Amino acid sequence: MSLNNTPSSERIRIGFFGMRNAGKSSLVNSFAAQAVSLVSDVKGTTTDPVKKAMELLPLGPVLIIDTPGIDDEGALGKLRIEKTLETLKHSDLAVLVIDSEIGQSNADTDLISLFKKEKVPYLIVYNKCDKSNYTWPLSDNEIEVSALNGTNIDKLKEKIIALVTGVKKQTSLLDDILSEGDTVVLVTPIDEAAPKGRLILPQQLVLRNILDNNCTALVCKETQLKNTLESLKSTPGLVITDSQVFSYVDSVLPRNIRLTSFSVLMARYKGDLKELVKGAATLKELTDGDKILISEGCTHHRQCNDIGTVKLPAWIRKYTDKKIDFDFSSGSDFPGNLKEYTLVVHCGGCMLSDKEMKSRIDQCKNQNIPIVNYGVAIAMMNGILERSLEIFPHELGIINSGD
Repeated sequence: MSLNNTPSSERIRIGFFGMRNAGKSSLVNSFAAQAVSLVSDVKGTTTDPVKKAMELLPLGPVLIIDTPGIDDEGALGKLRIEKTLETLKHSDLAVLVIDSEIGQSNADTDLISLFKKEKVPYLIVYNKCDKSNYTWPLSDNEIEVSALNGTNIDKLKEKIIALVTGVKKQTSLLDDILSEGDTVVLVTPIDEAAPKGRLILPQQLVLRNILDNNCTALVCKETQLKNTLESLKSTPGLVITDSQVFSYVDSVLPRNIRLTSFSVLMARYKGDLKELVKGAATLKELTDGDKILISEGCTHHRQCNDIGTVKLPAWIRKYTDKKIDFDFSSGSDFPGNLKEYTLVVHCGGCMLSDKEMKSRIDQCKNQNIPIVNYGVAIAMMNGILERSLEIFPHELGIINSGD
């Protein structure tokens, strides 16, 4: 996966916040060295978050987000502020842009409090320093810039790189599981729901990580698994399967070969595996009339045999033998109030950033609503959750302990 093709969910997200006319859009354009956002002297020109993918070397792929002013007015302004605050929750770093001719306002002070509440690292940028005659001592997380003439833009990038490098720590997919030289078999069914001409993102991410660890990857459909295993001169170090064929793969794979799924790996990579495994236990406790929310992080054309709206409800009803009601959400449409649900079943979150996925999990935890992802739920219903977690010894004890 080249840097230019890195999906937004895998990019470090840098949000630019502040009051209207502080020069956020001008600064974003100067930062990206191109016209990303519309710029004018009219307050409220930016009406929705504007996103721009770029490379910030040596940091790597980032997503720059220009947000509406936090002091927007009226009914529409209120909605725009809500969008801005939602962007903050999903940002890895916040850049507070202040008009240096005006100085820090109460709205800016409130934003700083929100940064701290959401535990988002931040920088304070005093823009328009070319117009301001006032100077004051700056702390380590403050800088003066001019979006108009480019003053200190490179220094701003250096500060951002240093700050993000210090706080951004991504859980690895397989780095702590594989040994150099291992052979890994990837079982990838090709059915009517599979995207034409490509692998889905979790499969791409796993494949790249296998190569990064100097291991060999073999990719096959589930119908080819037996022949693939027989063709190998030595036992593979790991088999990773699509959750939909978990049961079949488990039945044909010798017990001495480690097995897990792409979705279980994603549960640890972008979520909270311990919390999702705990949530799986709720499937055993469902009763007639319980309501489940099935949520996906992306939006796509639904197939006749769609996993989220068709297969999972059928599997859950069969597993529980209960009359369960289901609601569905996709994309950014994740309900704020979850109290009517007994359980949330979420996709692997491959199109969400790790912070977005963790935010949804935290939202469930704060409302005491269990949450599980597709792969963990499917493993539980097939009676092979324990086997799928054996590659994670620390999480294995969760199944029976309930801790």
